[in-house]
Amino acid sequence: MMFLENASRRGWVEVICGSMFSGKTEELIRRLKRANFANQKVEIFKPRIDMRYSLEEVVSHDSNAIQSTPVDTARNILLLADDVEVVGIDEAQFFDEGIVDVCNTLADNGVRVIVAGLDTDYTGKPFGPMPALMAKAEYVTKVHAICVRCGNLANHSHRITSGEELVMLGEKDSYEPLCRHCFQEAAEHD
Repeated sequence: MMFLENASRRGWVEVICGSMFSGKTEELIRRLKRANFANQKVEIFKPRIDMRYSLEEVVSHDSNAIQSTPVDTARNILLLADDVEVVGIDEAQFFDEGIVDVCNTLADNGVRVIVAGLDTDYTGKPFGPMPALMAKAEYVTKVHAICVRCGNLANHSHRITSGEELVMLGEKDSYEPLCRHCFQEAAEHD
């Protein structure tokens, strides 16, 4: 693997987390577009299973998009992140635990790594590798949606369709953002 050689360049990991509809991908795209504007070499990755809007773009719920490379496993990112300064990773919760080592390896080699993902699953439990990513990151930004029931800040992704599988891709027809109180009320009635 070849990285840009610059003794003064230092890498780090940034994590953007929150519930569905909180603006995680929007913030990821904003940061990556700024890096592009600064003429930095940028590569963006997403899990291949996320085909909701596009096969080869990271797309926010507001239809903001940026070109990306879909990958099957976290290790593939190391193979494809050649000669870059900034790596963006969307939907990190869908990757295997190896994503943590991948992000650390990239950062150790001078790459700025920006990762976005759900911090909790639809049951309110920590989601996949996200807790470990947040623990290893230099910067963590938690963004919030607005609770669709009461208007307070929402930090939960409540599933409104049936099914108990952990990974179920969906949109507003499958999930709604809820605050702590409304999430607990909904859990009592589910």
